Amino acid sequence: MPDQHSATVRETVFPVRYAETDAMGVVHHACYLVYFEEGRSQYMRDIGSDYARVEASGYQLPVTETSIRFLGSLRYGDMVRVRTWIEENRSRRVTFAYEVLNGKDDSALVTGFTRHVWTDAQGRVTRVPDSWKQVFSD
Repeated sequence: MPDQHSATVRETVFPVRYAETDAMGVVHHACYLVYFEEGRSQYMRDIGSDYARVEASGYQLPVTETSIRFLGSLRYGDMVRVRTWIEENRSRRVTFAYEVLNGKDDSALVTGFTRHVWTDAQGRVTRVPDSWKQVFSD
């Protein structure tokens, strides 16, 4: 959970789709990384940007590390609520943190983070471009 004074939390809500479930009828563990990506993408849109604009400006933000902790599970038809915030913002990397909640009772089911490094179009690590500093200072 973010420090309420240092991080802006954005939320994304969507239903669990049948294709995301496994033979046990629960969301397959690999799908939670996709949920993180959806949360991160919505976060970017909510702050007035999107990842396509990052790439169009000649930069990339590849994932360099992930962490997922499973506390519970979702099933087909459940509403997913992904809470996303910037946990760490350094000169060359940014870390997004996530909570995946059950939309019915807001119980935390999955927590984790993705760490990204700034690169130029050739994949060389670089500092956060000046044009993106303000966007990621949220």
